[in-house]
Amino acid sequence: MDDHQAGDLVKELVLRLVPAEPGGGGRDAGGALRFAHRLLSSRLAPAVLPDEHALAESVKRRLAASGRPDDALAFADLHAKLSARSRPASLWPLLYLLDSLSSHRRGAAAAAASCLPNLPTAAPPRQASRAPGTPAGGVLLVSKDPDNIRGIALREYTELVLDETEVSEATLVRDVLYACQGIDGRYVRYDKASDAYDLPDGVHVPISTRTLVRKLCEVGWLFRKVRGFISDNVSRLPSHAATEVGTVAQAFCSALQEELSDYYKLLAVLESYSLNPIPTPGSDSCVSGNYLSLRRLVVWLAEPAVKMRLMAVLVDGCRGLRGGGMAGAIHGHAQHGDPMVQDFMGRLLRRVCSPLFEMVRSWVLEGELEDVFGEFFIVGQPVKAESLWREGYLIQSDMLPSFISPVLAQRILRTGKSINFLRVCCDDNGWAEAATEAAAYVGTTTSRGGLGYGQIDALEALVVEAAKRIDQRLMDVIHKRYRFKDHCLAIKRYLLLGQGDFVQYLMDVVGPELSEPANRISSFHLAGLLETAIRASDAQYDDRDILDRIRVKMMDHGEGDRGWDVFSLEYDARVPLDTVFTASVMKMYLKIFNFLWKLKRVDHSLTGVWKTMKPNCIVSSPFYKEGTSIRAQFVSVLRKCQVLFNEMNHFVTNFQYYIMFEVLEVSWARFSEEMDAAKDLDDLLMGHDKYLTSIVEKSLLGERSLGILRNLFALFDIILQFRSHADRWFERIYELQLRGKSKPKTKSKETGSWLEGGRKAMIQLAGELFRKMGEDLDSIAKDYTASLDSFISQLPLQQHVDLKFLLFRLDFTEYYSRVSSNR
Repeated sequence: MDDHQAGDLVKELVLRLVPAEPGGGGRDAGGALRFAHRLLSSRLAPAVLPDEHALAESVKRRLAASGRPDDALAFADLHAKLSARSRPASLWPLLYLLDSLSSHRRGAAAAAASCLPNLPTAAPPRQASRAPGTPAGGVLLVSKDPDNIRGIALREYTELVLDETEVSEATLVRDVLYACQGIDGRYVRYDKASDAYDLPDGVHVPISTRTLVRKLCEVGWLFRKVRGFISDNVSRLPSHAATEVGTVAQAFCSALQEELSDYYKLLAVLESYSLNPIPTPGSDSCVSGNYLSLRRLVVWLAEPAVKMRLMAVLVDGCRGLRGGGMAGAIHGHAQHGDPMVQDFMGRLLRRVCSPLFEMVRSWVLEGELEDVFGEFFIVGQPVKAESLWREGYLIQSDMLPSFISPVLAQRILRTGKSINFLRVCCDDNGWAEAATEAAAYVGTTTSRGGLGYGQIDALEALVVEAAKRIDQRLMDVIHKRYRFKDHCLAIKRYLLLGQGDFVQYLMDVVGPELSEPANRISSFHLAGLLETAIRASDAQYDDRDILDRIRVKMMDHGEGDRGWDVFSLEYDARVPLDTVFTASVMKMYLKIFNFLWKLKRVDHSLTGVWKTMKPNCIVSSPFYKEGTSIRAQFVSVLRKCQVLFNEMNHFVTNFQYYIMFEVLEVSWARFSEEMDAAKDLDDLLMGHDKYLTSIVEKSLLGERSLGILRNLFALFDIILQFRSHADRWFERIYELQLRGKSKPKTKSKETGSWLEGGRKAMIQLAGELFRKMGEDLDSIAKDYTASLDSFISQLPLQQHVDLKFLLFRLDFTEYYSRVSSNR
């Protein structure tokens, strides 16, 4: 129901209640209507508690008592129907109005000149008890002031306030508006000691006014802080300190300045309102409602104060920060439940994070690091091409905003690195097409401004799609154009000695050279021998590009070092393969090669011992056909030599099988699977590192296996010592055999020489040689057994589980365990 319909109903009600004069004049009805409008629009309240049921019962009893039972029943029926339709609203106000009008109409003695009902003076609104003679449902309280007591009181209050106030409220309003702009007013000024805007103590104003001024001037203090931050940053832009500001800080200052522009517009409106006079209490003059008082100013500045306080908090939190760190600090204040604060922070962050998101877009889709002021969470540094992937680009954790997760940051880093790796190291431009396809797939463009704050899901989708396509491009280039797997296999075959025929032939041709002192060996001559070994083995059928990368390397050597100690092979890994085969990685390969080369040398030495002492050579020896004494001595020595050889050969064979098959081949099989499953270069590098680490740990070359490795090398030295002694022993035996077959033509001047004594002297020399051989063999066997026991006892203490298989292979009959327990 609108106001027009309500007015018509009130008019109809008044016309029914106020009887018209005999002359038909309408002045009485008009006065009653005006009174009714004034009554209904007033704030008068009844002095009784609202009780609809009690009021209805009172009306029914009054009707029944007045001899109108039919009307009482009709009233009850109408009240019940109307209550059912109007629920849950109450009918008490309507019943109370009708009952009051009926009561006053019956009690009126005569109509006044204006035909208004004669209403008695009511009690004050706070009176809760019913006065005598009032109706049961309550009374209508109309306050009359025939002597204008209220106006007199208001004028007295105005005079009292003016007596206590030295400064008018209009002047204080103007000063407060000045303070809100950071300007000192006539009375309200900035006090550096208290760091606040306040009235001087000498100005006499009420305490409530002074408190109100202080509260309003808080906005000016906050404005001063925000404006100071903007001024400090803007003033440094033309100077050399611009690197301390950055694009994010500039965007932040621009967003703050834009918010202050709206604040300035509000202050302009408030200043126009302040020009209108403020009505004093009790004044009857009609003034414009667009005036500005201190209390009205509190309402006007309520919302700007919230925004200004938030901006001041952001300014304090962002001091000393820049770039992503500043954006993250501002984002921390955006997690708020107030919709107004959320809208304000979202609008601010869209401006602040715009440069940051542009850097991300440019890095992910173009590989360009457009970070002039050093505020991006990815930083680049000048490095060589081989170190571009590992060290060229890093994440600055202090510049990583909190709305970008570390996982997403790593993907962003890898995507840009992949683009730069393809462009710089692989000389490939196919990444551009992949980046364009990724942007088109997620529905964004490669142009600027495509992403912004609040679009983290879109950013993550773009990064994931771009990373997938660009990494796939990188893997295709690495595997197909640069044949990464073929080079890894070549390193395994030649540096890790997996090509058996090549290793055996190389050992044969370079062995005599490597027995010489290291300072007398020519690297060029060894390179020729290497080429000979390649041409004499199946390695000659490999790709020439791979074979040309295999080179001889002579390590640094000192006095007394032999060629065996300094000889090694190296593999020339060029760009971009040197990203995987770095200097540190090749140093690890060199360590493994030296270990395997020594193991192969020991095995080759034992093979040489077997060739020397094979049975047909022994049976054809003349000492085997001599008398019982020398024959028994010869057979005993050879038996000791054969037993020691078998023990050494058993250890070396099983250990070499463990290294070549259970270590190298198993590790290579796992690396091949990881190589095929790698989705990016990081996966490939991780798989290769695991491959090398597995070989080092299983081969006892790790830092935790230094003790057992020393025992292993001691065993190798004893075996090489045995080979050296065996060569010397059998060389002398061969000389004695030649001495027995030949007859001296001349007589030697030295008594007891090999050429002088004939057969008897030869037998004596042979007996002495066999005795010395027996003693040396016993000494070597004792040292070997002690070293082997120490090595086997340390195997169960190793951390790697695969070393338990080595222990089982070496001692599968538990022979060494029983021997050690018997000792």
